[in-house]
Amino acid sequence: MYYEADAPSLPHNPFKAIVAPRPIGWISAMDRAGRVNLSPYSFFNAVGGEPDMVMFSSVGRKDAIAFAEEGGEFVCSLATFDLREAVNATSAPLPRGESEFGFAGLTPAPSRKVRPPRVAESPAAIECKWLQTVPLVPLDGSAPNNFLVIGQVVSLYVDDRYVKDGRVDTGAMRPILRGGSFDYFTAEPETRFELRRPKGGGG
Repeated sequence: MYYEADAPSLPHNPFKAIVAPRPIGWISAMDRAGRVNLSPYSFFNAVGGEPDMVMFSSVGRKDAIAFAEEGGEFVCSLATFDLREAVNATSAPLPRGESEFGFAGLTPAPSRKVRPPRVAESPAAIECKWLQTVPLVPLDGSAPNNFLVIGQVVSLYVDDRYVKDGRVDTGAMRPILRGGSFDYFTAEPETRFELRRPKGGGG
């Protein structure tokens, strides 16, 4: 069966179930006044290397975008299975400037090269400098409702417990991944396998 993209006939949009599982960017950003916002985004991923770049996309211009633009920086802490309830709690629509860290019982830890803190309880974090925000204008030319934020990575934090033989053990950190409707998944070390690219293949 086909479903119309602008009016799917299912209770939950099948698009989000097909483009899945998606990594979650747990974004912290700070405005000029020093107020911090922490919120999860399932439209998140790495988008470049040499230099490394990441993006997150928001439906509507939320505080994470405004703070990232104003402060020029943001941090992506890894959302993990052990922190799933706290990750969910930080999606609550709190008044602007109220701390999601305090609301979710999380500890802000100083970052190395940017002002916004990382989540101390998270085993990994990516520190970024804001590069640009791209309004995603739809086909009909109407006002954009989605905004893509791109940042360049300037520093990485990884808990030493998850570095083995010179490699980061992603599965051991058990990152949570977003599916459709209310579904989430985890990456487990038992499901890991290696594939070597053919000679001449890209990175």
